[in-house]
Amino acid sequence: MPMDKGLRLTQQQKQQQRLTPLQVRYVRMLEMPAPEFEEEVRNAVEEMPALEADSNETTAEQATLVTEDGDRFTETDRDIQLADYRSDDDIPDYLRNKLYRGSQGLVDDYYEPVVADGGDTMLDALNRQLADQDLADDQRLIARYIIGNLDNNGYMTRDIAAVADDLAFTEGKDFDVSEVRHVWDKIRQLDPAGIGAVDLRDCLLLQLKRLPRTVENLTALEIVRDYFDLFAKKHFRRIETAMGIDQDQMREAINVISRLNPKPAGQLESAATSAAHAVIPDFMVEADPEGVLTLTLLNHIPELSVEQSFMPDAPLPESSEKAMADARVFRKQKRDEASDFIRIVGMRQQTLFTVMSAILKFQRDFFLTEDESQIKPMVLRDIAAVTGLDLSVVSRATQYKYVMTPHGIYPLKMFFNERRNKQTDEESDDNGDNTTPRIIAAIKSAIEGEDKSRPLSDEQITAQLTSEGFDIARRTVAKYREKLGYPVARLRKTI
Repeated sequence: MPMDKGLRLTQQQKQQQRLTPLQVRYVRMLEMPAPEFEEEVRNAVEEMPALEADSNETTAEQATLVTEDGDRFTETDRDIQLADYRSDDDIPDYLRNKLYRGSQGLVDDYYEPVVADGGDTMLDALNRQLADQDLADDQRLIARYIIGNLDNNGYMTRDIAAVADDLAFTEGKDFDVSEVRHVWDKIRQLDPAGIGAVDLRDCLLLQLKRLPRTVENLTALEIVRDYFDLFAKKHFRRIETAMGIDQDQMREAINVISRLNPKPAGQLESAATSAAHAVIPDFMVEADPEGVLTLTLLNHIPELSVEQSFMPDAPLPESSEKAMADARVFRKQKRDEASDFIRIVGMRQQTLFTVMSAILKFQRDFFLTEDESQIKPMVLRDIAAVTGLDLSVVSRATQYKYVMTPHGIYPLKMFFNERRNKQTDEESDDNGDNTTPRIIAAIKSAIEGEDKSRPLSDEQITAQLTSEGFDIARRTVAKYREKLGYPVARLRKTI
């Protein structure tokens, strides 16, 4: 009897990398802005019995201390910090807030730092990640077109075949549907999870597939994949029967699904909006007259340690053998939980400092001059290559983070720029370093230097920048001119 060729047994070896719960928590904390991270630490200290925060001496405690001369110690932290400077003229502007100057009393001489534009749209965030993807030029064209067809929630608004037809019509290039689909799959791997989904079910599946493979996560994945219609109608009993799970397992899966984000792009907009209302810098960079840059990681994180009573050699109260065994298990569990949290905090701090140090090295000229035209081309891959960190780690370490300088507060995303022209590497370095800040600075310079009775049109500014080596379109000039707050030429004309 001949064997049915449609039935065969095959063996396949596949290697997959999954994040552990510890790694998931580290990634989540790495992405947090400074205030959110500080709140996370405070909550952990309150909730973990084995986690202890070593508090510094309060002002009241300092008042009880005495100096070598026998006088009371009354200096504040600010007094100690200002003592490092020889005179008031040497004190940086950001420390000149209500300085005490002898008989003059409190003098309000504070220089308010200027906050650079920190607004980040979905398009900006996705294009910045796209710059680090290994794509050919045609694939980048497809990717940018697909991103442009995402709605405000991050959902795909057109099918793949229609995108291929649109590209053929607008760009004059015939792309195979399979190639467009391949690029679309790449976009669906970008952050936040769920971007590029075609509907709610697809969006939830994209997020569930990135979660650790725990029992509750896999159950939630199966429910959304195979029983989404029943789930949407809340026919939970029918799902339990079909899957062979109990009510507790169903409840845990529902909790997992309820924590997913049905509008992934809204995460980008809401984070950018909240950051715009309350910008708290994560780093401080100072430059001395000799050109030495000093980087400081700003935070209010106390020194964390494991509480002594949870250490292995800490004595246990006399009790039955079983009770003492249970106590040892409990103590070890809580000690490991606290130790893991301390480790994650240390990893986050070290990663942020490492990434910012690399940015400081790349953008040294800017931090010495604070001239935005000095910002060099730099993408996430450049920082990943220097630090040895994964691209996703660098991306999260720079997301919604800010650096403070004596003259302003800047979002880290501002320092990531692609080359904005098509010059070859054989041409001059100036032509090869035309980043967005340099183009904006050139447009600003052209407008400020124009004859006010005959202001330059966008076409004339484009021609002037092209002659200076910038490869730029008129619509790009118009976009950056509007961003700078300059009206069109006829409204800039003065008699």
